[in-house]
Amino acid sequence: MPLNAKQTSQLRAFGGNVRRVRMARKITQEKLAELVDLNIRTIQKIEAGHVNILLTTVLRLRKALGCGWDDLLG
Repeated sequence: MPLNAKQTSQLRAFGGNVRRVRMARKITQEKLAELVDLNIRTIQKIEAGHVNILLTTVLRLRKALGCGWDDLLG
């Protein structure tokens, strides 16, 4: 089922938050991909808001970035 405009906006906001936290921690996309055990292209798609990820992936991102829920979900 296609995403609606609100869902697309939320994915973009989440991806922007991942990118912001990653950059604040001075972690490259390559390093984050390694820490989370994902392909770098997947990290790029997450940050661009182009992929709807599983909650387990959000948990792994949160752990790898060492941040709280509010930092990612805002």
